[in-house]
Amino acid sequence: MDQDGKRSERDLIVDDIVARTGIDEAMIRRLVHGFYDRARLDPLLGPVFASKVGDWDHHLAKMCDFWSSVALMSGRYHGQPMVAHLPLPIGTPHFDRWLELFGETARALCPPAAAAHFLERAYRIADSLELGIAFHKGETGSSRPRRRAPAMPETTTS
Repeated sequence: MDQDGKRSERDLIVDDIVARTGIDEAMIRRLVHGFYDRARLDPLLGPVFASKVGDWDHHLAKMCDFWSSVALMSGRYHGQPMVAHLPLPIGTPHFDRWLELFGETARALCPPAAAAHFLERAYRIADSLELGIAFHKGETGSSRPRRRAPAMPETTTS
């Protein structure tokens, strides 16, 4: 709310997101925990997480804060994703696999509009992190096109 007791522009945007997608903190928690349940077992991603994450409760709470900030503009996340990812031994195959698993999880656990909202942001995040890591390594000439989130089937209401 602003000084006059009116809803802020941000509040109105979040209200619209929630109305269109049904995303809430419980859904974010299910998505984050569901994704990491899969990722920890994945032959490509699992070893990366196993080598870097010592306290899973802390990591999952931080990722819930991150996705709350990304999906609902909550402002709860205060980390630096690029800094956290720079030292990791990851590249295009890891980002592709992350998006594949994240997409499978979102489509399995969320309504289509929510899954589309999460995936649109996930694809932007993957591109941004991958580009930043490549730039940091001096690999600035990548000709790989930007990823695009897959189209989600439209749902109708009666």
